[in-house]
Amino acid sequence: MARIGILGGSFDPLHTGHLLLAECCREQCALDKVLFIPTAISPLKEAGSHATNQQRLDMLTLGIAGQNRFEISDLELRRGGKSYTYETLETLTADNPQDEFYFLMGADSLADFSKWKEPQRICELATLAIVSRPGCPPLDFQVLENYASPEYIAQVKEFQVAMPAVDLSSSEIRQKTAYGKSIRYHLPRSVEQYIRQEQLYQTRD
Repeated sequence: MARIGILGGSFDPLHTGHLLLAECCREQCALDKVLFIPTAISPLKEAGSHATNQQRLDMLTLGIAGQNRFEISDLELRRGGKSYTYETLETLTADNPQDEFYFLMGADSLADFSKWKEPQRICELATLAIVSRPGCPPLDFQVLENYASPEYIAQVKEFQVAMPAVDLSSSEIRQKTAYGKSIRYHLPRSVEQYIRQEQLYQTRD
């Protein structure tokens, strides 16, 4: 039995914040691996991706190089359409019934959890590992009361993950790239070089 963390997102591009979140969760939740799953179409971000699916996969491959506990799944890209977390977890748990799954998410995602498709099903299939950052308000677990038992919520509280404050976003990186500003240290050097090579994000959001 393996303990597997799931980190979804557009990764457009992958940045240091994503990697630090994954590493903090891996260590603090004693995960055997973290699976990065790029979305096809995010239901909460209808605009779609700026980089192609292959380019996002390329950047993920470059960004996680050297950490053998990090892996990539193109499950949602192959499925296509809107990427719903509960569908992804249903597939993963059906294919790997012996494993335990932990869904990694930030405090902002917890606050929006009621807007997600089938939140109760998500709680049935995986334990939420929610990241808190210094200076942010305490996590409000009340949002889970409509979808999970008190025992489950107590377990989620146990797996609360502390992470250093890192204020980075993919949209900010795209914007800085479009305006010719430095993105050094915002993301792995290999990913930065790939963005330059592919001339990504040259047009302004």
